[in-house]
Amino acid sequence: MEILFRKATLDDVEEIVNLCNECFNENTSIDYATRVFKETMNDKNQIYLIGVADNKIVAHTKITVIPTIYEKMNTYSILNHVCVKPEYRRHNIATKMLIECEKISKENNCVVMELWSNNFRQPAHECYKSYGFVVNDAKFFSKEII
Repeated sequence: MEILFRKATLDDVEEIVNLCNECFNENTSIDYATRVFKETMNDKNQIYLIGVADNKIVAHTKITVIPTIYEKMNTYSILNHVCVKPEYRRHNIATKMLIECEKISKENNCVVMELWSNNFRQPAHECYKSYGFVVNDAKFFSKEII
């Protein structure tokens, strides 16, 4: 399957939101996503990557590059909202997207890529493991501050 990966533009936001809402049972509004995208679109450390096939967005992830002052951590990237449109799965699109993420991470001098994935996404976890990701012996903690 022919797929083109590129950085998202403002014109892509609605299609990205619709894809993520479908894949993650989210309810993000187009207005909210557009506002945040406009605020961050010039931040070189926040990269929205899309995969286009059949003239539509069928894959997406956000890459956040995090430079640190700590030698061991160095600069690393975090991937989140890694998704492929359900009817396009099982065509190695996620693996191709991870290859592109690794290329972008290397271009940004990252020494490691990490990703966040919900526990219920077991098929996705198998893809990540087959690509070489390992489950760290750590917990991801969250605290709402609203």
